[in-house]
Amino acid sequence: MKLAILGSGMIVQDFLSITDHVPGLSLSAIFGRKAARPRMEALAGRHGIGTVYTDFEACMADPAVDTVYVCLPNALHADFARLALLADKNVIVEKPFTLNVAELEELVALAKERELVLVEAITTPYLANFRAIKERLPQLGDLKVIQCEYSQYSSRYPAFLEGHVLPAFDPSMGGGALMDIGIYALHFVAGLLGRPSSIHYQPNIERGVDTSGVILLQYPDCVAVCVCAKDSGGPIRTKIQGNDGTIVMASPPNVIDNFTHSRHGQDDEVVDLKVHPHRMVEEFREFERMIRQADLAARDERLENSLLVLSLAAGALKSAGIHLGPGAQRGGDAQWPLPSSQAPRNASGTRRSTLPDPRG
Repeated sequence: MKLAILGSGMIVQDFLSITDHVPGLSLSAIFGRKAARPRMEALAGRHGIGTVYTDFEACMADPAVDTVYVCLPNALHADFARLALLADKNVIVEKPFTLNVAELEELVALAKERELVLVEAITTPYLANFRAIKERLPQLGDLKVIQCEYSQYSSRYPAFLEGHVLPAFDPSMGGGALMDIGIYALHFVAGLLGRPSSIHYQPNIERGVDTSGVILLQYPDCVAVCVCAKDSGGPIRTKIQGNDGTIVMASPPNVIDNFTHSRHGQDDEVVDLKVHPHRMVEEFREFERMIRQADLAARDERLENSLLVLSLAAGALKSAGIHLGPGAQRGGDAQWPLPSSQAPRNASGTRRSTLPDPRG
């Protein structure tokens, strides 16, 4: 897997810390705005990245690149993933995949047409501890309640309160608590139980964006309640309750350090099957395998799950009257150009010559 990274924000730096643990991965390139060149050059020097690009066409034309990792603000995911697929690159997109189902369906069709791997970088389904939880669900009896609580006070929140809105809190850029943090809970719950019969989101809204909220997913015989917050902190925990036992974990649903399985009348069992301490290692080892083996069946399975979760996110946002993307209240600032021949499309389908600032 010969990788070009799009972006240089926090998730990129987190990812670069684990690349030595992914056999078969080579860091061919990194792309970003001209203003970010010093930061990208520093990352390239520290991590052995082949080439630093501020010209997207040149990056996509590089024969040393066969896969693109999109690590830009949410609203840019679909545009850049589309351009990479059109350049015949496999594509890994940071969560959330896109802002809506229509965007993702277009990307899926393009990837299938060109027989390319397209996947969402969401750690949960690749974690050995998640698979162990799923295997143990029948031992809990009839499931009754799932509670996911993930609150993480954002370092960007004070600036947001002062009126400086970065993409993480900008609804026009796909920001907000549900798409940033709540998406993990949706992947966790839907990965265990599938599609609910209904979904509702009750958010706290500040300056037009959800800074925290509660997601309610109703299943025929079970209810899931998911708390997500960027404006406050709190205990991080998940509980799965059945009439024959419970599973409890004290780490986020995208990490799952370990979990405790409790059964009536038996000693508690602490389970930890993780392959590596860092949450991203397992998913990127699987991405490398999928691309090396051109495993399109595995790609399709993951895409089905991502489509399900994105449809749930869309339903939750709709229930709260929240609109993301073009037309939403905008708080971003800078713009940066792409070649007009590759300018992504706006909501009306016409080409636009600039993209919002990709800082995340």
